[in-house]
Amino acid sequence: MRVLIDKLFEQDNIFKPASKSDIETRNKEKIQIWLEEFEQRSDVKKNKDGSYDVDGDVDLSRMNLTKLPVKFGTVRKDFNCNDNQLTSLEGSPRTVDGDFWCNHNQLTSLEGSPRTVDGDFWCSHNQLTSLEGSPETVGGEFWCSHNQLTSLEGSPETVGGDFGCSRNQLTSLEGSPRTVGGGFYCCHNQLTSLEGSPETVDGSFDCENNQLTSLEGSPRTVDGDFWCSRNKKQFTVEEVKKVCNVKGNIDV
Repeated sequence: MRVLIDKLFEQDNIFKPASKSDIETRNKEKIQIWLEEFEQRSDVKKNKDGSYDVDGDVDLSRMNLTKLPVKFGTVRKDFNCNDNQLTSLEGSPRTVDGDFWCNHNQLTSLEGSPRTVDGDFWCSHNQLTSLEGSPETVGGEFWCSHNQLTSLEGSPETVGGDFGCSRNQLTSLEGSPRTVGGGFYCCHNQLTSLEGSPETVDGSFDCENNQLTSLEGSPRTVDGDFWCSRNKKQFTVEEVKKVCNVKGNIDV
């Protein structure tokens, strides 16, 4: 055993971290393998403009990508580019029939996003300061939490499921979607006003952990629960009922 250990230590580079050039080479090889396999898929069709339609899923997660390797047209199922180093969504599909995930990247903008996503759209844990470039319509949930957003301008007009913008730097809800088919979660921001909230929320409404001193501007109807504790002012249940018809529980 001792002889084996000595031989291992004789190899100077065995415990050295990979160099930047080594990592770049491995990444290129990984991408090249993905491209070769992708072009051989029976559910992939190349269009005249050079883009690719995919009658299935696309998984580009955890590949250390700084940009998407090809231009996509329509993806019939899910599109996943989570956990990369993307700074742009250029090349993204125009239409995604399933979910679209671009969490945990280095995105500062959503320009290049699909125009329509029938499922969920997740862009959390990036460096977004704006939602300009978001899809026009999202059939499922839309989550943009854990970014650096100071405004919701550019949000989709319609979100079929939950809308989550928690843990940003928002001071206002102006620019929110007009229609939200699920819950609306804007907790852990710096909100001083609820002006701009959707008029109707089909799920719960969470505005906890902000700087609110008034509930004016809140949704008129919330089909789920209404949470507004841990704000600058301690609200009462009566104050909530004055501005909103809450069908669930009220937590102040």
